[in-house]
Amino acid sequence: MTAVAILAAIGLGILGWQLGGSSEDESEEVTTMSDEAVRSGLQEAIFAGGCFWCIESTFQLMPGVAEAISGYTGGDLESPTYEEVSTGKTGHFEAVLVRYDPEQITYEQLLEQFWRNIDPTDVGGQFFDRGSQYNTAIFYLNEGQRVAAEASKRALEASGVFDAPIVTQILPAKRFYPAEEYHQDYFEKHVLQYEAYSKASGREGYLEETWEGQDVSLTPSAERPWERFVKPSEDALRETLTPLQYSVTQENGTEPAFRNEYWDNHEEGIYVDVVSGEPLFSSRDKFDSGTGWPSFSRPIDPDSVVTREDTSLLMVRVEVRSRYADSHLGHLFDDGRTPTGKRYCINSAALRFVPKDQLEAEGYGAYVAALE
Repeated sequence: MTAVAILAAIGLGILGWQLGGSSEDESEEVTTMSDEAVRSGLQEAIFAGGCFWCIESTFQLMPGVAEAISGYTGGDLESPTYEEVSTGKTGHFEAVLVRYDPEQITYEQLLEQFWRNIDPTDVGGQFFDRGSQYNTAIFYLNEGQRVAAEASKRALEASGVFDAPIVTQILPAKRFYPAEEYHQDYFEKHVLQYEAYSKASGREGYLEETWEGQDVSLTPSAERPWERFVKPSEDALRETLTPLQYSVTQENGTEPAFRNEYWDNHEEGIYVDVVSGEPLFSSRDKFDSGTGWPSFSRPIDPDSVVTREDTSLLMVRVEVRSRYADSHLGHLFDDGRTPTGKRYCINSAALRFVPKDQLEAEGYGAYVAALE
């Protein structure tokens, strides 16, 4: 909490905590849950949303959350203290580690709760609390959390709730250190002081004004399962893919020209990732390039594919990969047809074709428009 917020609360005449109180207590690194927690099937998530008092209370009161722990993460200094983190020089964020029961509450629901309790457009802290230690971030503990966090962030951007860019970072989790004991459960131990701080900081009023009358969901629809895709193990992929599909998607292989499934397919429909099922290309944008591989002028959605530099084979090319499954698809060239002038040269082995008359039945009804 910054000095400004402290003075605001003091102005209300009820702030009584001591800055020096328990600062000598050493933080302990949280590495694993207790055996009891593991047996109970609990999972963990880490969020940074400014002052950890507020974020801790936000999660602690949710059904299905076993505990929320205020602490520090994101930096390299071991066992940092509140005073050290408060300088903004350690690289740590004030954050909260949430332990929850996935049978009662989902990670996606935690994400939505997080977004609704911060200002994700603030680049310099949160409300009265200024400095890098108060910046917002989601720290993912596994690939599934990363995918879910990115999907949730895109849903927030598309919601129109905020006009300014969403600057909250999505970062791989680093060591988490619990904060000093006097910071834990502050909203319960010091009810009046906490309420005073919440109002004085500006957070409470901002959130009420921002979300009043907003009827939006930031949880990815179950109708788009590829947004929740978690890549299977290598052994599992080998069992589900043909040797050629595995070679292309997982080992950056290339299938023979003119001897592949879709190079001359002219049927109406969409092409999806053979691994995850995510929609990639439409027959409307497919054209005969004469190369012997399926060629498209553009993807269904600009965000449905990822491009990166490929310097293999002593050449500099642009590789094309799927967003959620991270499958190798092919390469992008600047010798395509109008209106884009691009040629997405894609391996048939990386694709599965869904005919137009089967789109509804297979859960791709929203993509019928991509063929019109």
